[in-house]
Amino acid sequence: MDDKPKFKPYVPEDTQLSEFTFPAVALGVALAAVLGAANAWLGMKAGQTIAATFPAAVVAMAFLRLTRGNILQENIARTAASVGEALVAGAIFTVPAFIIVGYWESLLAWDAYLEGTALLLVGGTLGVLFVILLRRTLVVEAELPFPESVAAAEIHKAGQKGATGASYVFSAMGLSMLIELFKNDGGIKLFKEYVGGFHQFALSKVALLGQALEFRGGLLWRSPAASPALMGVGFVIGPRLAAITFSGGLFAWFVLIPLVLFMNGSGGAIETLVRLGRGGWADAAGEAWYNIVRPIAVGAMIVGAFWTLWGLRRQLASGIGKALSDMRAMKAGGPAPSRLERDLSLPTIFALVLVMVIPVTLLYWYFSRSFLAALVAACVMIVAGFLFAAVAGYLVGVIGSSSNPISGLTLTTLLIAALLMVALGLAERGGGTIAAIAAVLGVATVVCCACGIAGDMMQDLKVGHILGGTPWRMEVAEIVSVVLVSFVLILPIGWLHASDIKLGGTGIGGEALPAPQAGLMAMLSQGIVKGEMAWPLVLVGIGFSVGLVLLRAPSPMLIAVGMYLPLQTTFAIFVGGIIRWILDRTLERRRASEAERDRASNTGLLVASGLIAGEALTGVILALAVLLDVTFPKLVPEGSALAMLFIFAVVTWVLIALPLGAMRKLRASGS
Repeated sequence: MDDKPKFKPYVPEDTQLSEFTFPAVALGVALAAVLGAANAWLGMKAGQTIAATFPAAVVAMAFLRLTRGNILQENIARTAASVGEALVAGAIFTVPAFIIVGYWESLLAWDAYLEGTALLLVGGTLGVLFVILLRRTLVVEAELPFPESVAAAEIHKAGQKGATGASYVFSAMGLSMLIELFKNDGGIKLFKEYVGGFHQFALSKVALLGQALEFRGGLLWRSPAASPALMGVGFVIGPRLAAITFSGGLFAWFVLIPLVLFMNGSGGAIETLVRLGRGGWADAAGEAWYNIVRPIAVGAMIVGAFWTLWGLRRQLASGIGKALSDMRAMKAGGPAPSRLERDLSLPTIFALVLVMVIPVTLLYWYFSRSFLAALVAACVMIVAGFLFAAVAGYLVGVIGSSSNPISGLTLTTLLIAALLMVALGLAERGGGTIAAIAAVLGVATVVCCACGIAGDMMQDLKVGHILGGTPWRMEVAEIVSVVLVSFVLILPIGWLHASDIKLGGTGIGGEALPAPQAGLMAMLSQGIVKGEMAWPLVLVGIGFSVGLVLLRAPSPMLIAVGMYLPLQTTFAIFVGGIIRWILDRTLERRRASEAERDRASNTGLLVASGLIAGEALTGVILALAVLLDVTFPKLVPEGSALAMLFIFAVVTWVLIALPLGAMRKLRASGS
């Protein structure tokens, strides 16, 4: 017998509130366009995007309060708004690659605009359809923490009149925003690879594999990023999941990279890496991670992706079976399912997926000029899109959308598609090499957009599940937003490319707009089609992940993700997990009762929610300021290690002291 208490949403299932209203949807679509445009610059400049769920929730609350909107309308507006960031992530990681390989000269040309828009439209729509099939599996059946979804739901709850805990959320949000402004450097420097001198110090010697090896320039040590949001994510997911993710980073930086740099002697690969790094050993280590370790991580993620989906097979079958049984019961005259369990019709979803194969095939035929290649590419896209949509949704449920490695999932798809194009001989006939590369990038773009939307929508559906929103209304809002915003997001990418060229730069792929993920996509697609790909690296990753599966290691996918993400990112998440561990041990030592533990944990969750939301909101504001050519003063001098240490100390204090204070208040009240 299952003694687990039944989940109760914030808005009960028998409560009927207006949800899918014109003000809510219109506000959401407008915010999606704005947030997407802001993230386009940030993604091509820094290789990162800011999760739009939190700022969208705050703005939706502010605007809909003027029209007396309710919490479910806010939920719809936030759901539609977060589409912009998710879809633009799929765009900036792939679409600029068409420019880099020379297929397009400008995204503002009519043909390039229409082709790019079609890719976004198809990929985003398929992402929504795939997620609808997976909602029951991941949102309802699987017991995943969904850290950012819980944080967003707490923000909505705290914004309601009379809701308790609002002061914790908004105070932490203000603190996080203030920290981000202090980290700002003349406009925007979010996710800096190095934050002051705290991230690098020189060492003359180090013991490696039992031998003392002389350094010629120092060893790069990467500390955790001074990011309240990332530490907040680690606090929410807890020490175990944070440690698993961080273990991948440790393996990459303290095993693989030293092997790459020092096991080949003093010549060959090592000197090449130093030369590529245009500096000393620190830069060489970064080049080794980017060009060698990340392809290994991609290979590991291929196995991790299939293993993750295999582990969810029962929940997936149960979720789809439940949907089919509900449909049969309704046809037989039985009661309709609860509004909290009502998705869009399953036959409609399957029909739409099949219908989407037609425009996808035509689109790939347009790129490749080969019907066979187009049909194969479409089939690969459908299978890989569904598989990686499930994986993206799962990872969002574990580590949140901000750290969801959709570019890694896309690289996996790109590898498969490129191999098939080469096997079909597309490079030797038809449109030649450039046609094969364009077809490969087309598959990657659709899958990347689908994964971005899948992760985003899974997060939003979980927020709706917590708040008591109606799934099918959220799904319709997401589709509407995807369709409308797809026609907008190519434009800011094209404007940024054109303006940089006008100012004397080289546009996308240059110093001002490096577009790192797109550059990697272009490099891999060209390397495979031209026969220059280093397949041994991918095979090493596959073998490593198979070994993890055989050893029954916890979550091979998360370990691979930890290898793929920057170490300072996973390190910051790990620090948040340690803070949570300290809080839990402190509660044990003080012999807190169950009620006191709940009060402390809930308070910590509210504080972490505010930290996550504040940094995300400030990131979007700063990105918009850059687009408007507005700069902010530099408040922290370069190399300020003390300032970064102060940030860690403050975040640690608020995540421990405030929950303990709430526990003491409860204990003093005698409740």
